[in-house]
Amino acid sequence: MDNKLYVGNLPYALRDNDLQQVFSPFGSVTSAKVMLERDTGRSKGFGFVEMGDAAQAQAAIAALHGKELGGRSLVVNIARPMQPRPPRPANSPRNGFRSPYSTGPRQQQRTL
Repeated sequence: MDNKLYVGNLPYALRDNDLQQVFSPFGSVTSAKVMLERDTGRSKGFGFVEMGDAAQAQAAIAALHGKELGGRSLVVNIARPMQPRPPRPANSPRNGFRSPYSTGPRQQQRTL
């Protein structure tokens, strides 16, 4: 899996096709994905590129790490495997728990 690369500090206007074109001179690009924010669709400023083999990936790292693209200095490394996130506590606000002391809008109480 030494052919999957992390690419950081990308210009925010860069999209998948642009990223593929940047890496294609160094070998076959299997996939190129710029990570986007779920709500806004704006680039997060990083992405992943999968090259044909490890030698092509190393050539891309040697040529592009530190290179300026769109006024930003690229960071190109071998991608690390994704680490699982720890579970949230049971009383976490995102698990539906609402503190009686929170300042958000309250639900109306029903009267019989």
